[in-house]
Amino acid sequence: MNKIVTLFVFFIFGFTQAQQLNCTVTINTERLPTPNQQVFKTLQTSLSEFVNKTDWTGSGSSLKQHERINCSMYITLSSYSSDQFTGTIQVQSSRLVYNSTYSSPVLNFNDKDFNFRYTEYEPLLFNPSVFESNLVSVVSFYSYVILGMDADTFQSGAGNQYFETAQNIASVAQQGGFRGWSQSDGLQNRYYLITDMLSPMYTDLRQTTFLYHTGLDTMSNDLKGAKEKVKSSLLLIGKVNSVRPNAFLTRVFFDAKSDEIVSIFSGGPSIPVTDLTDILNRVSPLNNSKWSQIKF
Repeated sequence: MNKIVTLFVFFIFGFTQAQQLNCTVTINTERLPTPNQQVFKTLQTSLSEFVNKTDWTGSGSSLKQHERINCSMYITLSSYSSDQFTGTIQVQSSRLVYNSTYSSPVLNFNDKDFNFRYTEYEPLLFNPSVFESNLVSVVSFYSYVILGMDADTFQSGAGNQYFETAQNIASVAQQGGFRGWSQSDGLQNRYYLITDMLSPMYTDLRQTTFLYHTGLDTMSNDLKGAKEKVKSSLLLIGKVNSVRPNAFLTRVFFDAKSDEIVSIFSGGPSIPVTDLTDILNRVSPLNNSKWSQIKF
């Protein structure tokens, strides 16, 4: 079934905004030579329990499964020796669109600087003011990024409290000496991800996220009007691009949204899209082949 059909046929059920996580944690060891699978199974179980049972919002309440933010952390290990592990972590999240069963992707980020130490059965303890381990810091950091980005889809700027906690985790984690937390570790790492999220320079990009999802949430009532709202939100990114061309945070946005954008504007009621495709080709040239599929 065509993606556009998949996107538009599910607008039949309501939902409750999630505030905590329903996270699938996967440890991929295919790159490791004949690994001891038990330690990785233990790690996967421990991480899954840590992410899903921690009260990240401090609300003290346990939400029902369907009320939580659906997300995943896919860890691919490339090497390990004793208690030292090297790999990557792919973090994804989505949220339900109002009056539907369709989940819209919100985050799709691949962190290639994921190194940590872990001993089987060691407790995973989270303290935002203390560096416990890089494993705990990275997973906790992305848990708050997920919460912040989800909140931004419901209310403009609502993710600040979560992003600020993530920034604090990043600051504390620098003392651990692991890559990805410092501005000297490259231009597309955890440091810049959270610094840019909180920078006034990217307010329009975060506003795009909110307005984009506001448009999606109206699709069950007015499909053409919803497409117009989504289009208007995307045009805002042109303002960001004029100040920060090819910005890291812009790429993060399109890594999650590019396929969905093509689906929205490749079917359903027709609206003018020439100005939209012009903007998309300019702000996200890596996706030019996708933008060429947009017709109406």
